[in-house]
Amino acid sequence: MPDPSPSSTHGPSPGSFPASSSLLAQPGLVAALAARALSAFATQVLAVAVGWQIYALTHSTAALGFVGLAQFLPMVAFIFPAGHAADRHNRRRIVVTCQAVEALATAVVAYAAFTGRLTPHMIYGLVMLFGTCKAFEMPAQQTFLPSLVPPALFPRASALSSSLFQAASIAGPSVGGLLYGLGADTCYTLCAAGFAIAMVATWSMKLAAPTRPRQPASLAAVFGGIAFLRRKPTILGAISLDLFAVLLGGATAMLPVFATDILHAGPFALGLLRAAPAIGALGVAAILARHPMERHTGLWMFAAVAVFGVATILFGLSRSISTSVVMLIILGGADVISMMVRGALVQLGTPDDMRGRVSAVNMLFIGSSNQLGEFESGMLAALVGPVPAVVLGGVGTLVITGLWMAMVPGLRKLDRLDTIMPDTV
Repeated sequence: MPDPSPSSTHGPSPGSFPASSSLLAQPGLVAALAARALSAFATQVLAVAVGWQIYALTHSTAALGFVGLAQFLPMVAFIFPAGHAADRHNRRRIVVTCQAVEALATAVVAYAAFTGRLTPHMIYGLVMLFGTCKAFEMPAQQTFLPSLVPPALFPRASALSSSLFQAASIAGPSVGGLLYGLGADTCYTLCAAGFAIAMVATWSMKLAAPTRPRQPASLAAVFGGIAFLRRKPTILGAISLDLFAVLLGGATAMLPVFATDILHAGPFALGLLRAAPAIGALGVAAILARHPMERHTGLWMFAAVAVFGVATILFGLSRSISTSVVMLIILGGADVISMMVRGALVQLGTPDDMRGRVSAVNMLFIGSSNQLGEFESGMLAALVGPVPAVVLGGVGTLVITGLWMAMVPGLRKLDRLDTIMPDTV
């Protein structure tokens, strides 16, 4: 695909932004937000289709765990080279290429489902390819926002981005649950269309083209993000807190089991359960877009992770659809607070020439907490049952919260987000 005209690739350089204080007046921001929301929508539809279909084909909680593992392993293999690539090459082109591959892969799987040839191994193959694409796509995509808005607008921009992401995450599971009744091929076709449109939106985005020093592809350069974080205990503390909290408290991998065997519901209920965390996250993100956290953001983060753990425990003990949905809504609202604090620390506290590699480490931690957490939940549920697995995970989250409050005082004392700079954390 040829490059667009030069004027479309050179927006405001870092540190040089339009004088307008209007958030949406920042060049390229609307296209970036639209691309992220569309990709998130397609990803959520895909998650519902894959989760429901793999359990329908295998009736195995371990198979649900293997889905998470299949997505996590490629991320481990490629995430550090991907972060280095994001700091050396055109970040937008990397994202466009990944979204194109995602669109093509889901289109092929849609055809296989339509012709009745789709097997569990093909689903695992799709998930592995998807994990590989995300390994390269996400570190590059995570660098867009601080290059599009000034630091003073970053908390609002982050909250707006999260709001749109969560809105897509609400619509995706709901639509996925409804369309699965028409056939898995319908879900996969919609996913292919979503990734394709996201690719076009990313390609049309006006993004700054800063001059970044090209470091050689040495081991020191590739793993530079780890070395950077070792010098930044506050950022590392925020990332690792999220890693262990979600790794232990991740109940979403068990949603097909809870919907089918515990709550005795169908695909639509599964879609509702998957949408519930996003509903809570959307509500909190919408509030923060208008009223950003101004003080004591570190304490807010710890409180949010503790609430996440308590909601996980209560969800595991619930036998009512309504109670389960409410707990997942609370869980999602708490998670978005932690996510926004971590995002501000990673993006504003990192120099631009390091953002790809530091974002890669961040995405590895997120992937560990999500995909590896799904594997852990699936294996533990296979051993002790889904309810004890979820409850024990919530208890573990509370323990981690207490330990991190004592071990990372810089994170506990973190105050304002809009004053974060590379030399202040």
